[in-house]
Amino acid sequence: MNESPLTMSHVETRLHSRGPGRMVPDKERIVALLDLLGNPQRAYPSIHITGTNGKTSTARMIDALLRAHEVRPGRYTSPHLTSVAERICLDGAPISDERFVETFTEVDVIAQLVDAQSANPVTYFELLTAMAFSAFADAPVDVAVVEVGMGGEWDATNVIDAPVAVITPIGLDHAEFLGDNITDIAKEKSGIIAEGATVISAIQEPAAAEILIARTVAQDATVAREGMEFGVLNRELAVGGQVVTLQGLGAVYDDIFLPLHGAHQAQNAALALAAVEAFLGVGAGKILDAQVVRQGFALASSPGRLERLRTSPTVLVDAAHNPAGLTVTLQAIEEAFSFRKLVAVFAVLGDKDARSMLEQLEAMVDEIVITQNSSPRALNVDELAAMAVDVFGPDRVEVCVRFDDAIDAAVRLTEDEGPLAGAGVLVTGSVATVADARRLLQ
Repeated sequence: MNESPLTMSHVETRLHSRGPGRMVPDKERIVALLDLLGNPQRAYPSIHITGTNGKTSTARMIDALLRAHEVRPGRYTSPHLTSVAERICLDGAPISDERFVETFTEVDVIAQLVDAQSANPVTYFELLTAMAFSAFADAPVDVAVVEVGMGGEWDATNVIDAPVAVITPIGLDHAEFLGDNITDIAKEKSGIIAEGATVISAIQEPAAAEILIARTVAQDATVAREGMEFGVLNRELAVGGQVVTLQGLGAVYDDIFLPLHGAHQAQNAALALAAVEAFLGVGAGKILDAQVVRQGFALASSPGRLERLRTSPTVLVDAAHNPAGLTVTLQAIEEAFSFRKLVAVFAVLGDKDARSMLEQLEAMVDEIVITQNSSPRALNVDELAAMAVDVFGPDRVEVCVRFDDAIDAAVRLTEDEGPLAGAGVLVTGSVATVADARRLLQ
């Protein structure tokens, strides 16, 4: 009897059986898996992106700029907001469920062979990474834009020897895996710098910059640094985003409308522009067409990053999940919005610095609603609530065990002094928190 064809639901169940949070710090399984698949990652060049914050937004902007220049990209990012298929994109859009299932079917058969020969089965992320590389080879794409899952050196994506490596700002996160200081984290992230690559680096803390330069020299690579070879020259607020002037590697590009808020997104745009210039060989007199650059950035989007999901009151969601990410989010809100009252809905994962994030929110929001997101790694609502009361005081904290009740409570709190009075709700703390909010409100 023939087996029933797999559905997207079946595939997601089988992927989850490999443990989304399970990590093994070596590349033995991904190398073996890709070898058996014929090393699809070698069928195209890549742009590899690491850092602590801004990776996905930068990847999406690189993708948009490449498409504007009629270069066909494949994009691999993580985590996803709604569907796991979002992680693997062709021409700016997630692959279809049908193609996702087909790719899983092809790769999972080989993964089971690797499982049988390994002390540790292929992980969730390793299987998805192999699927992305296979889908890109089958498409085919002109270039893969690849975001690391975590770190760099032992990340499953670090098998591509990318000619362009992008390093967004490095901060403290995932300390249990990467180390509890900037130097150790930078060493891990610098591992994506391949021999002879061009490195596009954001402004870094001195300890991180020293590590990146040392790795660049050791790999006979070339580095372009934000604030020196490229960067943001000017930015002005605009309806729905900002207008920026960027210094690229080859020229100054002005009057660029970026439909995203915040200085951090302008910084991400500068990184993306320099990465595309490096990939396309800009320099020595060659520059990009400024109008095409403007068209590319006009296509940019970053779901879940200061995304407005409703009005009256305005409900914003942002996937900031560490203090550095929340800092730039709050700065962007203060710059782009004039809320009379701001209420936060906050749910975070158990391995994050929740107290520091609460202290940041306390200085800006009027009240906070504490809840728990749907992730199995979520911090218990009672533990988070106790922390919030300690930071905010009992009168400014409301606790809702159910996430949908938390959203309703926050909206109610904004309307205490009358509806439509210029109040806002910020839902933040985790990608999982944002994903839950998007499912409820979209």
